Amino acid sequence: MDGPIPSRLAPVFHGLLRIVAALTFMTHGTQKLFAWPVMEAREPVALLSQFGVAGVLETFGGLLLLLGLFTRPVAFVLAGEMAVAYFMAHIGRSFFPVLNGGEPAVLFCFIWLFMAAAGPGAFSLDGRRTQAPPA
Repeated sequence: MDGPIPSRLAPVFHGLLRIVAALTFMTHGTQKLFAWPVMEAREPVALLSQFGVAGVLETFGGLLLLLGLFTRPVAFVLAGEMAVAYFMAHIGRSFFPVLNGGEPAVLFCFIWLFMAAAGPGAFSLDGRRTQAPPA
């Protein structure tokens, strides 16, 4: 038995996971760089700060992952960024992510590690770049 979703659709869901996670990830970057979307108006962070660098990685790295371009190396770098974020900003409050507010950092870290290992899935520019041209 294949389960409720046929296994032949795995690459499609793999690609959808990359796209949805990248869109969600990008909003963390745009909040930092452009103060959008935010609940209350505030100033963007300084570009040459730790949060500014994180915003650039999240916005533009997220865009590359959304497109599925250079997926493996970009995902690896972003997984590292999320690991650093977790250990710098969250673990000091509690060991447990549910108590220290670090669940998004942990989940993004492991989603990006998966993408670094497994590649982009369906709907990616990487997939189009590696296909042989028609004869």
